[in-house]
Amino acid sequence: MKKADRILVVDDDPELRKLLRDYLTDAGFVVDLAADGEEMRRVMRRESPDVVIMDLMLPGTDGLALTREIRAASNLPILMLSARGEEIDRVVGLEVGADDYLAKPFSPRELLARLRALLRRAQGPPAAEHPEGIEFGPYRLDVAARRLLRAGVDVDLSSAEFDLLKVFAERPGRVLSRDVLIDLLKGYERDPFDRTIDIRVGRLRRKIEPDPTSPVFVRTVRGEGYLFNPRGDRS
Repeated sequence: MKKADRILVVDDDPELRKLLRDYLTDAGFVVDLAADGEEMRRVMRRESPDVVIMDLMLPGTDGLALTREIRAASNLPILMLSARGEEIDRVVGLEVGADDYLAKPFSPRELLARLRALLRRAQGPPAAEHPEGIEFGPYRLDVAARRLLRAGVDVDLSSAEFDLLKVFAERPGRVLSRDVLIDLLKGYERDPFDRTIDIRVGRLRRKIEPDPTSPVFVRTVRGEGYLFNPRGDRS
């Protein structure tokens, strides 16, 4: 029998914490609660959550700083919440390492759908897919194990960064528009004014490009989208 996924909710609103605990428990999750960063750290020393739901506005250390702290230590999926819902909040949250973003107020059903999408991406595809891995430049992408290796050493990628790289690596030489990428990255919200894809590409480039300011693997095709060049050359 599969062990229940564990969700850590970090939010200073006691009513929202209770609502999320009750709803997610009914949905089959194990739920831990924290009202601030100190409590979050205590829970994470004791338990191993599968996803963190992080409020942006928290007393003491805010959600952005806590997201940076988690991301510096692990690739744990993070769903960020914000009462403001402005694009700048979403952009900053994703830039510091959140995997997805949801503006308050939200429906519990939408939150549940986002959580399940994050868990699916973190758990990866069946082992039979790409058993030999995908090689490009000095890298080997092990799809089954959700690992990126360079000379046998793991490259630290978040779940969202891995998913984006997999989409690119499976479609070498094709120009992929932002709309196509959003469709391929199932579970992400579509917004015509959203910079989500650009932010994710920027984060991925910082991990795999020799010079992220002059990328050779993930190239920008002006006015069209992005193209993955597995050779890593400039031809």
